[in-house]
Amino acid sequence: MTDLDAAIHELGDWLRIPSVSTAGGNPEALVEAAGWALRRIEAAGGSGELITSPHPPHHPPLVVGELPANREGAPTILIYGHYDVQDPGDESRWTTPPFEPDIRDGRLYARGASDDKGNFLPLLLVACELADAGQLGVNVRVLIEGEEETPADTAERWMAADERGADAAIVFDTGMLDADTPALTVGTRGMVWADLVVTTGERPAQSGEFGGAALNVVHVLHRLLAAVLPDPETGRPPEPLRAGLEPPSPEELAEWAQLPPGDRLLAEAGARPADARAGEELHVRTMAGTSVDVHRVVAGAPRTIVPERAEASLSVRLAAGQRSEEIAPVLEALLRAALPPGAELELRLHGAEPSRFDPSAPALEAARRALERATGVAPVVVRSGGSIPILAAFAARGIPTIVGGFALPEDRIHAPDESYRIASLELGLKAARALYEELASLR
Repeated sequence: MTDLDAAIHELGDWLRIPSVSTAGGNPEALVEAAGWALRRIEAAGGSGELITSPHPPHHPPLVVGELPANREGAPTILIYGHYDVQDPGDESRWTTPPFEPDIRDGRLYARGASDDKGNFLPLLLVACELADAGQLGVNVRVLIEGEEETPADTAERWMAADERGADAAIVFDTGMLDADTPALTVGTRGMVWADLVVTTGERPAQSGEFGGAALNVVHVLHRLLAAVLPDPETGRPPEPLRAGLEPPSPEELAEWAQLPPGDRLLAEAGARPADARAGEELHVRTMAGTSVDVHRVVAGAPRTIVPERAEASLSVRLAAGQRSEEIAPVLEALLRAALPPGAELELRLHGAEPSRFDPSAPALEAARRALERATGVAPVVVRSGGSIPILAAFAARGIPTIVGGFALPEDRIHAPDESYRIASLELGLKAARALYEELASLR
């Protein structure tokens, strides 16, 4: 069995590398984090390489590796994770520095502890241990990327071009239903990401002389955002952005009704309901609905000016039945229709697709057995409100994909004081071993 103390040490070592891909990123640290993973594969007797883009703009390398099975004819299982992390933000809001891992009250605190280094690492460590001992019953193909937190699609393009495929894939990048109950995720939402730059003049104007007469870019940005944001009463985005939605099945609705109440989950995440029915409808909205969120607004200054330039970033989460290539032009049309004369809009759009996997596929049935063996609790089959772009590439290749993980809302991913339970790391080690054993019988 993989030693938990050794796994904690390995995770801490990886977390010390500030492999930030957002807010300008840290290119040197991204390469270092990729090399860290590659060395583990090679030390276990596997082979691998760092695949980098030959032409500018250069992207963080993909880690692609192979750990061979101990027998001929074994199935090939692809494991996927990402070594890039979000920018830590205001470090004064962290109890301890974000890239100096610290264990407190049964949790390991650091940026990336949950998303996704701690969640993914057990898949890699257990595969390496079994391969090194000659006990790996499946061929493990490793794919780790450094741009999951960005709109880039390097890993998806690599997957589309890779002719080998796989018999199944495992992705540990989601969470548990609660601290005791594992979840098997059979669907994720897609996304249209939008970066906006709005301009209304050549330079700021003095508000005493021109306020009320000069076009104010902040006012214009408000108009644009209002055109796409959800109705404050119903929580639903404009109808055109919901085009193509496939409603959940009665069986799914019945299963989701047994999930923890949405109000409780919101409170545990430190969030407040967006409207009166948000808690009641949380599972349907996040697993099978379209949502719009503004993530960033930059404009103006704390002085008496009429600002002339503003930036914003927003995303539209897409559910089953929707395609980014269809919703992206709808989003652009809504934004441009709200643009008044004299204002200019620069818009950059990026899309990722929803994914769905058949829970009755042999690989997913094997995953149910493995997760129950590892945790002692039968997993609940759910969809995820999040987006994992690579999953659509797996689905397009017909690769049944086991999507799970051991994160919890208390892990505070993307927020200050991100952490990961030591107990979750231990569950990941047990689950990885059980999965490789169960999947060895795939034909």
